[in-house]
Amino acid sequence: MNDLSDDPLINAEGLTRIYSLGSAEVIGIHEITLKIPRGELVVLKGNSGSGKSTLLALLGGLDQPTRGSLIVAGQNLQDATPSQLNLYRRNTVGMVFQSFNLLPTLTVIENVCLPALLAGKAYAHARNRALEWLDWLGLTNRLNHYPSQLSGGEMQRAALVRALINDPSIILADEPTGNLDSRSGQTVMELFAELNRRSGRTVLVATHSTLADSLATFRILLKDGRVVESGPCKA
Repeated sequence: MNDLSDDPLINAEGLTRIYSLGSAEVIGIHEITLKIPRGELVVLKGNSGSGKSTLLALLGGLDQPTRGSLIVAGQNLQDATPSQLNLYRRNTVGMVFQSFNLLPTLTVIENVCLPALLAGKAYAHARNRALEWLDWLGLTNRLNHYPSQLSGGEMQRAALVRALINDPSIILADEPTGNLDSRSGQTVMELFAELNRRSGRTVLVATHSTLADSLATFRILLKDGRVVESGPCKA
């Protein structure tokens, strides 16, 4: 597997996803070509229907292209088998969603540790790792609380720790501030930026919000399933 540090983390060529809707075809994204270096804080913009969710699903290994090639962290996602995609989702990518997706019957520490336990890691190791991240994000006093006892900002921070627990190469965030007030949203975006600076981890945020604009190092703009702008942000 080619995973050299000077290779793009994300390399897409002619990436296309077409959905069948009865006898009709709906184009999610069309002929997208992207090269995103490692260590970037990427903001992905576009109106509803522009293809953001489709592209995020492909990058997250939740879906596969109709045609074209997609290599992320040295892994060919176009030809990956279901078991390879499962391993990719478990070990290479961490995802953060607008709706948090925390399990309501589990405490914060249980929610955070769950992906590591599913990956076969020992509970003691997972818990120690979780405690480090939770301390960094100011959630140490919320370990045994349930999601219903947390604020929106706290739930999103817990979801971020859950995404980080298996030390992924890339974090994908889908409208992570969509259910937050502006102050909490700004805090979450600043945490993404600090995470990017602190660990050099690649973070890609799909958002309608302008909160990430001043923090991003790389920008992608989609329109009608195509890339109309892509490249480093100007200083």
